[in-house]
Amino acid sequence: MYDQHIQDPELKSIAQRQKTFLSQMYNTIVETLKTGQTPSVKTQSYQMTENNTTLYGMQPSQPKAPAQSVNELSDQCISSFMMGNLKANAGAFCTTALETTNPVLRRVFQDSIPNLIEMAYEIYQYQNKNHYYQVPQLKQEDMQNYINSFAPMPGNISGGMTH
Repeated sequence: MYDQHIQDPELKSIAQRQKTFLSQMYNTIVETLKTGQTPSVKTQSYQMTENNTTLYGMQPSQPKAPAQSVNELSDQCISSFMMGNLKANAGAFCTTALETTNPVLRRVFQDSIPNLIEMAYEIYQYQNKNHYYQVPQLKQEDMQNYINSFAPMPGNISGGMTH
């Protein structure tokens, strides 16, 4: 539904690639739900095209307000909608996998979660590169204080959980 409002060719390409992948994922889930058997198209691995470079630091920007009409939908809005949907689906798939009784269908949900995470990360990278999702840069001293505020658990933790 958002595709017709996307202006940036890069975002349009990401959206089309993700839509194709998600459509196949959906069809695999439906087939497995109906048959209870290994699907004819197994879960694939989504490969994002973005790099793994995060831009740190804040740049001044205009205050944001909710869009009031379709004409106000921007690539920033649309990429945020995409991110929200991917986050919601990743959480829903995790919950669903914990409660799915058919082992084949449970595995399809489990195997799909990393793909949703990868797609969401691809959107994050797009948003960050375009300054839609800015990441503050901590001072080195603050970062070290944060890192040093955690310590490992004492004792032998390799023994596993006790009953």
